[in-house]
Amino acid sequence: MPLKPLDIYKLLPKKNCKECGDPTCLTFAMKLSGGKAKPEACPYLDDNAKTILGASTRPPVRRIRIGVGERALTVGEELVQFRHEKSFFHEPGIMIAVTDMMPAESIKKEVIFVRDWVLTRIGTDLRLNGIAVRSVSGSPEQFARAVGAVEEVADLPEVLMADDPLVMEAGLSVCGNYRPLIHAARLLQYREMCRLAKKYGCPLAIKADSLDSLAELSGLCVAEGVDHLVLDLSSPNLHALLNASTAVRQHAISRTTPALGYPVCIDTGLGGLSDASLIAGVTKFGSVLICDDLPGASRKALLVLRQNIYTDPQKPIQITPGLYRVGTPGRDSPVLLTVNFSLTFFTLQGYLEASRVPCFMLIVDTEGLSVLTAVASGKLQETVVRDAIGKYDLANEVSHRTLIIPGYSAPLSGRIEEITGWKVLVGPRDAADIAEFLEKEWKP
Repeated sequence: MPLKPLDIYKLLPKKNCKECGDPTCLTFAMKLSGGKAKPEACPYLDDNAKTILGASTRPPVRRIRIGVGERALTVGEELVQFRHEKSFFHEPGIMIAVTDMMPAESIKKEVIFVRDWVLTRIGTDLRLNGIAVRSVSGSPEQFARAVGAVEEVADLPEVLMADDPLVMEAGLSVCGNYRPLIHAARLLQYREMCRLAKKYGCPLAIKADSLDSLAELSGLCVAEGVDHLVLDLSSPNLHALLNASTAVRQHAISRTTPALGYPVCIDTGLGGLSDASLIAGVTKFGSVLICDDLPGASRKALLVLRQNIYTDPQKPIQITPGLYRVGTPGRDSPVLLTVNFSLTFFTLQGYLEASRVPCFMLIVDTEGLSVLTAVASGKLQETVVRDAIGKYDLANEVSHRTLIIPGYSAPLSGRIEEITGWKVLVGPRDAADIAEFLEKEWKP
């Protein structure tokens, strides 16, 4: 179980020396308990305290890195069972599977698609993460050929999937230096798979018939010197999958079973539950999700779902305040005020671009709150607007002194006019109506 702040405080030197960066040892203990500090920050801890605190304060789910370079995938290092408690940090990697029975050109085509496909949503590029190569033939030569085809066209994280260590080594001989995930070690061949994981410095997925067996296998692999593990919970039974993934996270977060404190892998190629298993993997603690196919609509929906879940619920998505241009605005172009909540910004920007009216967008800092929430909380008020006009030198950008504000901020219109000297037009509440509003109301 994780130590409470007072339990941690008892292990500290109680010098209040401030060398850790905190004013008191109790403050430092509270940060350690919340995962916001590391024991190494205290220069006076004895070895026993370092050992106890290290085990208690390190993330209960081990951090694992798959692949190398810019597209490398980091999973694990999670701290909580429920997203609202803190946040989930490392979103699951979605890996598209190819097999060693496919022609090389078909493999390359699939890999290029995964490499290049992108969905941009609220200013963020959402991508698939990598390629899984399945050994179907059982031939080391064919498996190596398939892995080689992947390597020819992309530098992506890979999962090599073969139960036979000889087949696995053939694939690793092609890409082992790029740290693919080895999938998967089982009780009968775990020593051979551990040998390969150590030889090539790769993380290792392990698979067993029950959580007890999985914990036992985890301990055996650690004893062999391999502790960068991923737990395969794949199942054709959705109910069993949800139960297992939830139980693993509970065991990890509570630290009752450290042998289960690793990221989870889910292969949705088992049976006909692909979409449901992927959704379960994203929502219920999956870290590496492997699927044979992901059609366009499902792909977009899954990536948006992943983005929503792995966004910190305590920190709204926001953009940098400033003066933005839509098209090529001139000195007589309209100026529209809005907040720096990303969804508001990109929604309004999209409708302005569709209107084909060149204009300025004056984005003020409301700490990522929407217009209505910012007005209600006082984050959007006349002084904020006045300061933004001055900070971004708006008076020198346009020849007029007219500002269009969102409909939901109408109560501020009079105060904005009084404090800034600018005329205020109250725009529509719905950004979809902005084109019609500009056509009727804007007179340069």
